[in-house]
Amino acid sequence: MILLTGFEPFGGETFNPSWTLAQRAAEILEAAGFTARAALLPCVFDTAPVTLNELLHHYSPDLVISLGLAAGRSSLSLEKIAINHIDARIADNAGEQPIDTPVVADGPNAYFSTLPLKRAMQEINARSTAVRAEVSLTAGSFVCNQVFYALMHFLEGQEGMCGGFIHIPSIEQDTVLLEEFAQTLADIARMGLETQTEPSISAGHLH
Repeated sequence: MILLTGFEPFGGETFNPSWTLAQRAAEILEAAGFTARAALLPCVFDTAPVTLNELLHHYSPDLVISLGLAAGRSSLSLEKIAINHIDARIADNAGEQPIDTPVVADGPNAYFSTLPLKRAMQEINARSTAVRAEVSLTAGSFVCNQVFYALMHFLEGQEGMCGGFIHIPSIEQDTVLLEEFAQTLADIARMGLETQTEPSISAGHLH
């Protein structure tokens, strides 16, 4: 079973493509014969990880991909590292703005995604010019990173379960590009179920 999550709009915006794409990617996977569900997470520090935890216990998914919006980026950002740190530059949708607090008290400093990120990056960039992908080494320090860390904290030690986080660049509502991104995300989910083998290629950054 595949679980995809997206976020509600935040920061004064009225549209968050992560939720639209989570729903559409789940539809594509269902049409291909997979069991897939999409769920909406609040952009609220107090409730986002609680909602995620309830979903994980309810569905017991084999694979989880959480999606969020990174408006300043131009590529699909396949997040590698979740850090145990919250440092909110803006307030969440409940008006809270925690500074320098852990996601999980006494948790490890970081977790790595268990999705096949390099394989996904390689395949996406080889076949598409509209959707470009990169492996990102920072998921920020807002609710996206909090959810990413909470997800990997839950999956730690769970046999046969994998997951990670992907940031979506800004996409206009009701565009052809949304469909291409949704198909790409469905393909990444399939890759995650099939194998964890990664190609020996560089996906690092100089700075």
